[in-house]
Amino acid sequence: MATISLIWGSALNSLVKCCLRAEQTVLRCLGFQSWTPGPALALQGPVSHSLPYDDLNDKDSAPNFLDNIFWMAAPKSRRSIEINRCRRRHPDKLIKVKNNIDVCSECGHLKLKHILCGFCYEKVRYETHLIRQEIKAKEGGPFKAPTQETIVLYEGEKPSPGDENKRIIERSRKRPSWFAF
Repeated sequence: MATISLIWGSALNSLVKCCLRAEQTVLRCLGFQSWTPGPALALQGPVSHSLPYDDLNDKDSAPNFLDNIFWMAAPKSRRSIEINRCRRRHPDKLIKVKNNIDVCSECGHLKLKHILCGFCYEKVRYETHLIRQEIKAKEGGPFKAPTQETIVLYEGEKPSPGDENKRIIERSRKRPSWFAF
């Protein structure tokens, strides 16, 4: 049933194209430059089938100049160099001068006053990575860890009385000065 409707639809498309071409050819021969469509040939076909707009156009003809143009605004006259420079170098477009740059007290690199130093942050990330590896080795994997608070004890530190129900990870090195908790 579906193949019959496909054949019927393609035959209908071909017949409509032929009729339109014949009508245009006859009107061109009679000298009509602009024509208004008159009564057309009507064929009975399936109601669900509709002709797409692209099927009515002639595929063999040259493309119209309006087909693939993206219309944009065009300037009326050229901008001078002075106007371009004034526009590009306007004070609002220049990079703002930063007055909140400070020296990191730990490593000596420059940083913004309200932001953590990037070099110190790398040290913290590496130390945290080592702690996570010890947790993984102790517990057997990240999904087997108990859901409780973790306390990290470095060499020479002892747990406080309030740390009884907490998970304790012991590190075999001295606590870094920048690793406060």
